[in-house]
Amino acid sequence: MLTPSRLTMARRRRGLTAIELARKAGLSARSIADYEHGRRQPGAGTTESLTSALGFPEGFLTQAEPADLPETAVAFRAAAKLPARNKAAAISAGQLAIEFNGWLESTFTLPVPDVPTLEHPDPETAAEMVRARWGLHDKAAPNMVQLLESRGVRVFSLPADCADVDAFSFWHAGTPYVFLNPATSPERGRFDAAHELGHLVLHQARPARECEANAFAGAFLMPKAGMHLNNPSTEQVLAHRADWHVSALALTYRLRDLGLLGQEQYTAMCVELSRRGYRTSEPDGMARRETSRLLATVFREQGVKPQQVARELLLDVEELNGLVFGLVLTAVPGGGEPSARQRPRLRVVRPAERG
Repeated sequence: MLTPSRLTMARRRRGLTAIELARKAGLSARSIADYEHGRRQPGAGTTESLTSALGFPEGFLTQAEPADLPETAVAFRAAAKLPARNKAAAISAGQLAIEFNGWLESTFTLPVPDVPTLEHPDPETAAEMVRARWGLHDKAAPNMVQLLESRGVRVFSLPADCADVDAFSFWHAGTPYVFLNPATSPERGRFDAAHELGHLVLHQARPARECEANAFAGAFLMPKAGMHLNNPSTEQVLAHRADWHVSALALTYRLRDLGLLGQEQYTAMCVELSRRGYRTSEPDGMARRETSRLLATVFREQGVKPQQVARELLLDVEELNGLVFGLVLTAVPGGGEPSARQRPRLRVVRPAERG
């Protein structure tokens, strides 16, 4: 029997309207609406046509209802400017990630979430509180993906067809989720991870505004106690950005925010950095994006095959890879049958240093 909410999720994941799906499946738009609202059930042949049109494996549409993930629970950037179908596709990817996380939790022992939700502090104070709680104090943050994972955040990649969403996060059933764009620079990836952490920490009575999440990210990655540059030059900024593993422009903005750069100095430095090519890239920056220790352990050290996971979740490997691409150092291998050995229990240690 077809599960109405799974049909809706699958359609949105493919970025289709009901009319577009009806055309692909050779059905009427009214039929699609009836199936999605549970007013009637399609026959087996029609369910097969819908599954094929949506590009999901047989049986996907008849599984249990997916996790409820309303748009209001998701922190999107520039949400007002995103087309509705783009947001819907990203939310559907989030629902699939929740199912993947369910498989992970049933197979391995994952870190318990340790992300505080703070009610009223300003972003600067909130960042200081989280850094103190996690024992970072005035040191540079380690690998941000691994740091978040070690504190129970489930970190996934944005599938390529959701790249325009940039990054997003949400809480679901007490577990925090962060989705990062694997196509951005290593420095931008770190900032995005800290930005989404800000949303998770500050999202209490209302979602945090983008300016608040940005301020949190700057304070988290570049703590006030560690900023010792007074009246810095462009060369000093370029030298010290590596200490914090951030972009030159992010460090420049943070110095201005702390009052260590005047407005005229800040403007002149931004112009100079842009002239040198630092606005759209980070010459001589980090060599590569930070990767996941958890997912690398699952797919490499423990020898789990993507086919095994995809088969159990009724996904294709391409869909699964879209959630982990860029988080594992090299491509997740395909092929091969899963071993018959007992499922391993995974524990992820907290990273002591960047990796």
